[in-house]
Amino acid sequence: MGRRRAAADSRRDAEFAAFTAGAGGRLLHSATLLTGDPAAAERLLTTVLAQVYADWFRMRAEDPYEQARSEMVRRFHHRPWWRRPHGGELDRLSGRERLVITLRFFEGVAEEQTAAQLGLPADRVRAICARATATLRSRPDPRLAGAEPAGSPAARSRSAADSRDRSGDPAAIPGAGKPDRSGGSPDAARDPAVAAPAGARRSEGTP
Repeated sequence: MGRRRAAADSRRDAEFAAFTAGAGGRLLHSATLLTGDPAAAERLLTTVLAQVYADWFRMRAEDPYEQARSEMVRRFHHRPWWRRPHGGELDRLSGRERLVITLRFFEGVAEEQTAAQLGLPADRVRAICARATATLRSRPDPRLAGAEPAGSPAARSRSAADSRDRSGDPAAIPGAGKPDRSGGSPDAARDPAVAAPAGARRSEGTP
């Protein structure tokens, strides 16, 4: 019995190590989008991975990435209300808006599944997503304001890009696109401000 348990623990350790090596970077980027702070993101991810490790034997054929993402969403969604996230790529968004944008555009989760995870009606998720997207597109980063003088080639280029943004062309939005789950090239149908880190890949295997 002791040998069997030791063998099972050894197998779990190897499978978990492979999972974190393949999916850790992507999960960390999602955590950073949510929290807006690298240190807070690492704390959140460490807590999530500890729970996934503890539940590894019970997951059976379930996807560990889906489990980790759901646990991250649950913990972030139910954080104390006064701990509003600040900073990061989604600094102008509320916590709920960060969740919706991260799930819908970075993680590629369907609207219905996002609604189920957050305990919201699908039309509410759609409205939050639309509002958050409008916020990201309509309020340029103040750190970039005035970076180029009016009339300069860079300013004219930005003005042309803004015109294409207003025309509804998603390919004209800087950073638009969601990488596929194998870390491939962006899909121009996705949204801005949520690009995946280079080399981050989710694990396709199951325990």
